Amino acid sequence: MLCSYWQRIHPETPLFRSFSSFNMLARFAFENLKRRPSLLGVRRRPRSLFDNAQQQPRHLSSLRQSETDNEACDELPSYVAELVKEYASMDQTPFSLQMLMRSGRGEYLSHQTPTSLTADLATDEQILIQVASLLREEIPIRLAYRIQDLDQIPILRDMEAVQRVKKIYIDSLLALLNIPSISSKREEENFAFILEDLYAKHSGVLVQMARGAYQLRAAVRKGEIKGILENEDSELEFERMHLCHNFLDRFYTSRIGIRVLAGQYLALRGEATSNYIGMIHLNTSPSAIVRKAADDARMMCIRQYDNAPRVDIIGQLDLTFPYIPTYLHYILLELLKNAMRATAERHSDRGLLPPVTVVIADGKDNEDVVIKIMDEGGGIPRSQVNKIWSYLFTTADAAVQDGFIGELDHDDKAPIAGLGYGLPISRSYVRYFGGELDLMSMEGYGTDAFIHLKRLGDSKEPLPV
Repeated sequence: MLCSYWQRIHPETPLFRSFSSFNMLARFAFENLKRRPSLLGVRRRPRSLFDNAQQQPRHLSSLRQSETDNEACDELPSYVAELVKEYASMDQTPFSLQMLMRSGRGEYLSHQTPTSLTADLATDEQILIQVASLLREEIPIRLAYRIQDLDQIPILRDMEAVQRVKKIYIDSLLALLNIPSISSKREEENFAFILEDLYAKHSGVLVQMARGAYQLRAAVRKGEIKGILENEDSELEFERMHLCHNFLDRFYTSRIGIRVLAGQYLALRGEATSNYIGMIHLNTSPSAIVRKAADDARMMCIRQYDNAPRVDIIGQLDLTFPYIPTYLHYILLELLKNAMRATAERHSDRGLLPPVTVVIADGKDNEDVVIKIMDEGGGIPRSQVNKIWSYLFTTADAAVQDGFIGELDHDDKAPIAGLGYGLPISRSYVRYFGGELDLMSMEGYGTDAFIHLKRLGDSKEPLPV
């Protein structure tokens, strides 16, 4: 890891005590990379990471350290800006759920060049080395795209929480760029140690970015940002905030992809579990996940309202298909939370609340697995329907947002309505593997949510640039 390498060479110098020490570390990274071109096995992205074609490395040793070459990174140290500029000029490579499963089974090992893997390694070790090598090349490119985006987005980039996120991304990029090529079990284990540490450090980024959006709303309320107005219901002029919304959509979609790739690799390194390839369950049961999500949502609803509707599950309850259970749980939890909250608030004068109904539909020839969640929570006014997909919109009052205490992405301490990113993030998760999330609402009665999940898993990631 870059920090460990620095401390071995300069044990007397503490890291990141000030911006100048960060500046020094960044310069060290740039100069060290120039001296050791073997660390820069940077390749222009082929259309498939599993292509047989030999790829030619492009080194960064010829980069000029100009403060003005890249306006998007003008607030970064010049050597960091140059690294970001170079990596963000490379093509990202999209994956699909099928590709993740096939790589986890070792089906792409035959695509390696004869000298790229040690012949006497066991198959499982070869798989890990191959996947680690791919991530060593791919993740820095994706991080660079997001660092550049974080540096460009107007207004939101000045929020304290967003600045913290940018620093996490820069630190991660520098750490990964210090890792040499991976061809042995020991080198793969070192990469896994570094990546697992970075994976944990990124665990609260979603919440931090949501706080950044909240800080933006608060700054507008206080009149600290001119040119953006709020109406009497404390809602931002969303038409004038479309740049921020589009940025957040790109950021969160990219983040999902990075965490899927890293999480899949780290899961492959864990103890083998029946019917799993990494974190992909070959026989994911929607009905079982609905039951778990319903229990979690009921607990949160009771904590908030001292009451919660029951959840009825009907349809094809024995259906299974390959998917990532943790992400499906998150999607269902968000939708069930919304349904229960709306039901509890609309029928607060009733002891027995009307149920929330979940329908699971599938057939042998169906393109999608479809899950419908129906509530009688009064529906959504037509004027609000478009706003519910915005990261800058929340129905929670300011007191709830100020008191938000969750630190991780899926923290169970989160209030039932909080920072306003539940629905748009859920849609990003669904879309990531080629699905869709839609709402149909009848104001005065209730809302139906439709989750379409691609059952074949052959859709590639929608990678933002």
